[in-house]
Amino acid sequence: MAQNNIITIEHLSKVYTERKIFEDTDFSMLEGEKVALIGINGTGKSTLLKIAAGIEEPDEGNIAKRRNLSVRYLPQTPEFDPEDTILEAILHDNEGKEHVWNLETEAKKFLSKLGENDYEKKIGTLSGGQKKRVALASTLLSTADLLILDEPTNHLDGAMSEWLEGYLKGFRGSLLMVTHDRYFLDEICDRIVELDQGKLYSYKANYQGYLELKAERMDIARAQERTRQNILRNELKWVMRGAKARTTKQKGRLQRYEKLSQMHGPTEEEEIKLSSIKTRLGKSTIEIDDVTKGFDGQTLIDHFTYNFLRNDRIGIIGPNGAGKSTLIKMITGWETPDSGEIRIGQTVRIGYFSQENEELDGNQRVIDAMTSIAEYVHTTDGLVSASNMLDKFLFPPSQQYMKVEKLSGGEKRRLYLLRVLMSAPNVLILDEPTNDLDIRTMTILEDYLDHFDGIVITVSHDRFFLDRVVNRIFSFEGNGHISQYEGGYTDYQVEYLRRNPDAESVFASAGSISGVGKSVKNSGDESDNPDTAKGNGKQKRFVGERKLKMTYKEQREWETIEADIEAAEEKVAELDEEILKYAKDFIKLNELTQEKERLENLLAEKMDRWEYLSDLNERIQSQ
Repeated sequence: MAQNNIITIEHLSKVYTERKIFEDTDFSMLEGEKVALIGINGTGKSTLLKIAAGIEEPDEGNIAKRRNLSVRYLPQTPEFDPEDTILEAILHDNEGKEHVWNLETEAKKFLSKLGENDYEKKIGTLSGGQKKRVALASTLLSTADLLILDEPTNHLDGAMSEWLEGYLKGFRGSLLMVTHDRYFLDEICDRIVELDQGKLYSYKANYQGYLELKAERMDIARAQERTRQNILRNELKWVMRGAKARTTKQKGRLQRYEKLSQMHGPTEEEEIKLSSIKTRLGKSTIEIDDVTKGFDGQTLIDHFTYNFLRNDRIGIIGPNGAGKSTLIKMITGWETPDSGEIRIGQTVRIGYFSQENEELDGNQRVIDAMTSIAEYVHTTDGLVSASNMLDKFLFPPSQQYMKVEKLSGGEKRRLYLLRVLMSAPNVLILDEPTNDLDIRTMTILEDYLDHFDGIVITVSHDRFFLDRVVNRIFSFEGNGHISQYEGGYTDYQVEYLRRNPDAESVFASAGSISGVGKSVKNSGDESDNPDTAKGNGKQKRFVGERKLKMTYKEQREWETIEADIEAAEEKVAELDEEILKYAKDFIKLNELTQEKERLENLLAEKMDRWEYLSDLNERIQSQ
């Protein structure tokens, strides 16, 4: 059955705060499609959602919607009457709108799934995250044809995100959303639309497919640009011959040159490497010794002990309100334990990226907001200026002299993060870093953390980020108990179910993108490091269920795999030189390209195998 367009936008143009965010671009959606809109913060994603929802008008362009199309919109920052209770807010929000029968009963069910069980609590007493969850429940209760959701996973814990993922996968209507949760994108969306330099690029794929298709698009664009440059050089030779050549007969050629010279090549998205800022960290780091903390008669942390290693990568997870932020606020000194002690080493320099942005002076220029922290920083690549750091963190020179007040919310969040990094910490504490940061910023941050010479402690519900960054999980599991698991979020899922085989799985819809999630490690009965980790006030030492060792085949492979990788890399380099020689021989070029692709696939397999064997070898040596 043919699908019909439910919304069509043509020749869209829009200027916002002196920036042209859309420039003569088009967008449409089919019935039943689930579309994600991605792009750098400040480029206009939320504005496009508002235009699609009919809340904002474009400066130019035509918008057509299917007759009687019912639309519900979840804003980034919802607003309610502060005097309403949670339940009243939802009932008022759905007055006169299409919704399910038994709205009050269904509302309580959805609120419970999203962790809001006190239905009589006043809206005015809620945090921003709680208001977002109330608004999400209200929006999902609708029987609308099209749901438009702006950052629906912000302020949701892992279990809530996975519930929402399952719900939206089963939703029969159309879905348009902005989200930076990459596992969420991969599981739900069948099309990704990227907003880049005022234009919209559509990819009929989930997130993994988008990455592959975008790489192809950029390759094609680069090839077209090389062709244009070659033609331009030939035309330039003719133009430079002087006025004699510019007869009436040659006017067409001159016009062609002028047209070519005015064209723009593809905007390259370089692989940005944000060098780690170095500050020496001594042997004494952070020691948490038998710490207990509670509020209003509820114990959040009960006799917890842990000594941080110099390059620890710790992810902290658990339900909202469990005490995750309290733990890191005690480490930073913002809170004090009820009992126990936290000792901070003399060389420790903490950089704390909190959920609440630090106060930024709106009248200050972006560059001044950075130089007020430091004009230059020492990095692994040498001395780097504040301007250069801004450029690497997606603030080009054209934006650096703007006033901070003209930045979007996401851009302010990115600036705040860079100010934290610019302070040259050797312990980074990140509280929900993925909230309001775009995917490209996240990939830059993740690369930075790969090279960061120090401790990383992060509270996050972003499963992709946890799999990508951390090597140990602290899980808040109720009554002040904090359990430890080796590996990332996917490893934690498997080990949690192994330890709790009778527990109802909260991970039913969890999944990882191929090649991104970390492999499950061969954990013992407990995952605490036997030499350093402590829990619940008592030092623990556990031995695995069986002593690890390599098989004969694995041992032989481990002895030769580095030489195999080196040989494959050399062959790929030789093929690159051959390809340049046969750039115009398409038959030979095709043969060489296919051979190179085969070798690169082999090399990728070898690298994955080396990573596994290397990890296995390290764990064997540490037994």
